[in-house]
Amino acid sequence: MTNTPLPITSADIDAAARVIAPYAARTPLLRSPALDALTGAKVFLKPEVLQRTGSFKFRGAFNKISSIPEGERGRGVVAFSSGNHAQGVAAAAQILGMKATIVMPSDAPVSKVERTRGYGAEVVLYDRDKEDREAIARDIAGKSGATVVPPYDDVFVMAGQGTVGREIAEDMAALGIVPDIVSAQASGGGLIGGIATAVKARFPETSIIVAEPAGFDDHGLSLRAGKRVAHSNAGRTICDALMALTPGEITFAVNQHLLSGAVTATDEEVGKAMAFAFRDLKLVVEPGGAVALAALMHGRFDARGKTVAIVLSGGNVDADLYARIINA
Repeated sequence: MTNTPLPITSADIDAAARVIAPYAARTPLLRSPALDALTGAKVFLKPEVLQRTGSFKFRGAFNKISSIPEGERGRGVVAFSSGNHAQGVAAAAQILGMKATIVMPSDAPVSKVERTRGYGAEVVLYDRDKEDREAIARDIAGKSGATVVPPYDDVFVMAGQGTVGREIAEDMAALGIVPDIVSAQASGGGLIGGIATAVKARFPETSIIVAEPAGFDDHGLSLRAGKRVAHSNAGRTICDALMALTPGEITFAVNQHLLSGAVTATDEEVGKAMAFAFRDLKLVVEPGGAVALAALMHGRFDARGKTVAIVLSGGNVDADLYARIINA
C-alpha cells in the first residue's frame, strides 16, 4: 500500500455502490471443482457476464451519468467504445431518460453495435486505423453540449467499476476467506484499478494481478517502466475490447501503486478458456472477458495452493465468432 493520495478511495466505491444498487445486478461468486483440479487453486469466479448489458461496464457508466447535474442532462451524453462501454452508457442513459451518442469502430462485433442501438443510442461509426475516436466524440460534445463519458479514465467511472471488487471482498469476508490473488483483465485499467482499491481496503495483503492479451501488454510494460508506456502492436487480437495503446492517466496513478504484477495470455489460450467456460461453467464469456481465466489456466501466475478470485468481465460476443472459437 502507499501513503500517496490516490484519485479514488474505497469511500468513493462505497458511494458508487449505493448509486447503482437499484439498477445493477450483484453478481455471485461461483466455484468450479474442475477448475480447482486443473489449477491446484481454490478458485472463485466473478461472472460479470451476468451483469446488466452483459458486462461490468454498466456499473461505471451508470455511476458517471448519475453524477451529471440535472440541469445538464437534457444535452445528453457521448461516449467512445468498441462495444461494452457503449452498451453500458446507452442502457444507463435510457434508464435516466437521456440521449446517448456512441462512437464505435466500424469493425466492432455486430452484436455489440446492434445491442447499443437497441438501448436507444445513436451510433457513429469510425475507422479505428485512420480516425481518432476520442476526437470525434469530443467534437460531438462540443457542438451539442453533451457530457463525455470516458470508458475508464474518470473517477466516477472507475469507482463504479470498483464495485466489482467491493462485492468480491464482501463475499469473501462473509465466507471467512482471505483471497491470496484477485485478477482481472484490462484495457485502460479502470476495472482493475477499481478492484484493487476496493479489495486492498479490506485485504491489504492480497495480490492484484492484471491480465492482458499477448502483445497488447501496455500495463505490464508500464508497471515495469514505472511510467505509462504504449505497446507497439499494430495488429489485432480476438480480445477486441482490450486494445488500448496505453493505460489511462488516472487509472495508472492507482495501478502503479496497488497492482502486484501483470500477465498475458495468447489468443489461443483465451479461446481455450472460453471453451472451458462454455463446457464446464455453462457461461458465455467473450474473448476480452476471459484473459484472466486463461492466464490462470495456463499457469501465468503462481496459484497452486492459493485462494484466487477471477473476474469474467463480459459475455458480449458475436455468435459466429463464438462458435468458431469454442469448436476449435
